[in-house]
Amino acid sequence: MERLGYDTYMTGKWHVNIQPSEIFQTVGSVRGGMPGAVPEMYDRPLDENDWEWTPWDTAFGGFWEGGTHWSEVVANETMEFLDQSAQSENPFFMYVAFNAPHDPRQSPREYVEMYPLENISVPPNFLPVYPYKDSIGCSAILRDEKLGPFPRTEYAVKVHRQEYYAIISHMDAQIGRILEHLKKTGQADNTYIFFSADHGLSVGQHGLMGKQSMYDHSMRPPMIVVGPDIPEGEKREMAVYLQDIMATAIDYAGGKVPEWVEFNSLKPFIEEKESTSNYPEIYGAYMDLQRMIRVDNYKLIVYPKAGVVRLFDLDNDPYEMHDLSKGYHHKELIPEMFSKLEGLQAEMGDTLNLRDFVYQHEF
Repeated sequence: MERLGYDTYMTGKWHVNIQPSEIFQTVGSVRGGMPGAVPEMYDRPLDENDWEWTPWDTAFGGFWEGGTHWSEVVANETMEFLDQSAQSENPFFMYVAFNAPHDPRQSPREYVEMYPLENISVPPNFLPVYPYKDSIGCSAILRDEKLGPFPRTEYAVKVHRQEYYAIISHMDAQIGRILEHLKKTGQADNTYIFFSADHGLSVGQHGLMGKQSMYDHSMRPPMIVVGPDIPEGEKREMAVYLQDIMATAIDYAGGKVPEWVEFNSLKPFIEEKESTSNYPEIYGAYMDLQRMIRVDNYKLIVYPKAGVVRLFDLDNDPYEMHDLSKGYHHKELIPEMFSKLEGLQAEMGDTLNLRDFVYQHEF
């Protein structure tokens, strides 16, 4: 983007092994992958009387470290750069990286009170315990899963979802401040905005709390694009990767996407209502414990350590509650999808041998 003549900026979460100052011309506050943790944020709440932790208590630090909520710091610094960019002859490129809604899910009390517990439901796919949690890397020793007590209770899940909704709403308010300032500085009409996240969260779905699963609740973050000539109020039903944003931004900036970039611009699909994905299959992996492939509306999940294959029809079962892997009607689909998964493994340089697993277990 800098080579295309853009003033470049970032602020917020930075979780890779390179200094942002080596990439961006201007850098705000740089935060780690998550705010600091304290013991009180884990294994809670045990019951309705467990009030040791509250999201608005600034004494716990976390998002409150430094005296101002980190989401507000990101917004404040972004608005300062917008003031600066309004005086520049160059266009700008900003990477605005909120830590929210990562745990510890802290927000001002009024945002928590927007979501009374009596109005919160447990998800339809709630489970007290996920039966494969230990073999897929989601046991009680995993930091994300330690947030709530085992077995999961409906009350604990409701509290965590309440805090999840609250910190998202607080972040939304900060995004609103940025967008209003973009208008105020006269830069809104020629700015493209890509809104997404690095992952989703379970927060009680399937008995899990974190992101380390191949289920859609962990793998499918939002994707919103707005800007000049972007169709309003339209939706594209197609499979994409998060990294497509990089290629799309270069495309809209008038640059040529380098040949070494493995991902694709979404510009043709955004502008032409095209719904045929660049990716006939979508690949997912977590350590050597989980593999996934999605083809059209079907998803195949492989748990090598557990000796388990799971198959879901996402059109008819969006909450992924009904495993079809043992059904007679899909006996030919599983080996077909498995072969495609192996092909994606080879393409991605994934050396985990799933073939031995297939020979050892019947579907």
